[in-house]
Amino acid sequence: MPLLYILVLAVVQGITEFLPISSSGHLVLTWEALAALDPAAVTYVGSQRLDLDVAVHVGTLLAVLCYLWRDLAGLSGGVLRLAQGRRDANGLLALYLVAATLPVVVVGFLAKDWIGLNLRGIEVVAWANIGFALLLWLADRTGLMIRRLEHITLGPAMIVGCAQVLALVPGTSRAGITMTAARFLGYERREAARFSLLLAIPAVAGAGLLVGNDLYESGDLSLGLDMLSAAGLAFLTALLAIVLMMRWLQHASFLPFVIYRLLLGAGLLALIYL
Repeated sequence: MPLLYILVLAVVQGITEFLPISSSGHLVLTWEALAALDPAAVTYVGSQRLDLDVAVHVGTLLAVLCYLWRDLAGLSGGVLRLAQGRRDANGLLALYLVAATLPVVVVGFLAKDWIGLNLRGIEVVAWANIGFALLLWLADRTGLMIRRLEHITLGPAMIVGCAQVLALVPGTSRAGITMTAARFLGYERREAARFSLLLAIPAVAGAGLLVGNDLYESGDLSLGLDMLSAAGLAFLTALLAIVLMMRWLQHASFLPFVIYRLLLGAGLLALIYL
């Protein structure tokens, strides 16, 4: 497939992965647009598209690792203190992150192929964007802002982790649904975004390992080189998107993201039905 198209996919993924606007939904739309513009050049189909999608997810994973390196250092130190028998808030948070990741890992492993073949249509993306945008708006309007991650316990972490399962449906937005759940639970906007970023690390890493194993077994070197190119550009764009989003949430709400998703969903439905 032409390198330009791969770079377009990488930029779309990098910009949208950590914003609450659904990166998977935008990737579905980008694939459809590229296929419509140049059917002969877009040669990837089925599981190959999903593999490239996960490659750009891995690129964004590297971006979040860079952005949260201080948090990750604190979590690592906390785990060591827990291993020494000392109670530590960072260590407990690390354990909660692992526990909260288990639901999406199990469901994703069991349903990966089915989701890739049956839930990647434009209509699914449209309705998911509208429905979950309204849910994010409701959570941001009604949720208190009294909690920080330092005070999180296993119960709230698991609620956010279970909500993350819904992000397997394109158009839902992993970042969006986890931030929505955290806001309903009363976490501040930046804290909700921070937990969402931390929760992305094991989820995306697990998906990358699964697809990496599939790629190794298939021996498709051409696809492997395309995946590396896409991951590199996704890393750069994702890092910029994270910085801008966290600065925005210091002083503003999720409303612009809600409006964008409603307009996107409505536009797609009009395209489909009219």
